[in-house]
Amino acid sequence: MHNVSIVRFRIDTDLKNQADTLFQTLGLDMNTAFNMFLRQSVREGRIPFEATIDVPNSETVAAMLETIQLANDPSTKTYNVEDALKELKK
Repeated sequence: MHNVSIVRFRIDTDLKNQADTLFQTLGLDMNTAFNMFLRQSVREGRIPFEATIDVPNSETVAAMLETIQLANDPSTKTYNVEDALKELKK
């Protein structure tokens, strides 16, 4: 048998339940998922994803939502490159 260590930690119950559901969908249990995370971290010599606090501000979020609304609005005028350049020269 492998030399194993037991690791205990506290985690928010809702987060744990959501993670359990995700891992089950992927055919994994929590233990396997954490082992995958640790092995990938060691293999890459880093946390295997970008940890960032780069959250868009409210103005950026509003602009993104407006873009989505315009893209889904059939009355929004669209241009090909040539027509857009002609329109800009007016």
